[in-house]
Amino acid sequence: MSTFAKRERLLLADLLETAGPEAPTLCEGWRTRDLAAHVVVRERRPDAAGGTMLKQLASRLDRVMDEYGAKPYDELIQLIRTGPPRFSPFQLKQVDEAANTVEFYVHTEDVRRAQPDWSPRELDPVFQDALWSRLERAARLMGRGIPTGLVLRRPNGQTTVAHRGTPVVTATGEPSELLLFAYGRQSAAKVELEGEEDAIAKLHETKQLGI
Repeated sequence: MSTFAKRERLLLADLLETAGPEAPTLCEGWRTRDLAAHVVVRERRPDAAGGTMLKQLASRLDRVMDEYGAKPYDELIQLIRTGPPRFSPFQLKQVDEAANTVEFYVHTEDVRRAQPDWSPRELDPVFQDALWSRLERAARLMGRGIPTGLVLRRPNGQTTVAHRGTPVVTATGEPSELLLFAYGRQSAAKVELEGEEDAIAKLHETKQLGI
């Protein structure tokens, strides 16, 4: 049975292939080639991938990213499609779902929404619920450094707190859109914001949202 992570992986690979290596993305400073290299390095080079979180590994990550970024673009796309190496923990379905569902969804939208003619995807309710579940678990981590309080609210009224503080801003939208907002894609996420005008402006401008 196909999983959400597998579905989003294949969609991301298709989008990257269609866009070509020099298309824009929502990731600041990255073209599609850079994004493809990031996805491959994250799965295949754990010795370097930790550089996204640990400063001690940042220089290694830069070197490995340059190495993979220099590979033929078609090769990078194929590595994304085929997935991690045989003995990677990502080969386990449970690990793949837990670690990659959000990763691939967000990066798929990074490619889609950087294009001028993009339109929102129609996502099924089961996938929306899966994204909400992951958002609930990660919200406080993603909102830990922001300058305002932040509450995330689904149209059905379910809420989760991303950051306690005042003034409070409430972001309302589908889980898929709230997830993009919480991952720092504020300008591309389709959410409604309620709160003081200055607080909303600060939240839109902050680079502290996300992991």
